[in-house]
Amino acid sequence: MQNLYVITGPAGVGKSTVSQKIAELKKKSVLVEGDDIYHQVIGGYIPAWKEGNHLQTFWKVCINTIRVYLEDGFDVVFNYIVTPENLEFIKSNFKEYNIKFIVLLVDENTLLLRDKMRPENFQMRERCITLLNSFKSKNYDIKNILNTTDLSIDETVRIIENNNKFIIC
Repeated sequence: MQNLYVITGPAGVGKSTVSQKIAELKKKSVLVEGDDIYHQVIGGYIPAWKEGNHLQTFWKVCINTIRVYLEDGFDVVFNYIVTPENLEFIKSNFKEYNIKFIVLLVDENTLLLRDKMRPENFQMRERCITLLNSFKSKNYDIKNILNTTDLSIDETVRIIENNNKFIIC
């Protein structure tokens, strides 16, 4: 049975790096970067956090993309900002698959340091802290939260791969 990994967390926490490493470990896998899908819209583009955005269309495209890969025998690693409500939508669409859900968090200082390591046009600066606080205020199941403040990328991936507590379906 194929696996769906859903990796979330605030900007700069390491979602893309961790997701890439997990996908590289699999024999047959695909990495679905939510940001890449969201930014496919050119005409009429509105940032996801602003009113009038195209998140409803975005989620349709994500679900369909993930489904095609899973049905064709790929493990899928998906990363994006996933709220508890988004997670319920994902679960309802993929009941027949193993889903691992991981919320990556770090302390504020580590987040700002990691953000500075990103290319300048991708740095979020103080918005990272706003997003971190938003994640902390959401009602995520504690078992799905992984604090990576003191973990390397390889340690983080090893914990995700070897720990069944992240399985939600």
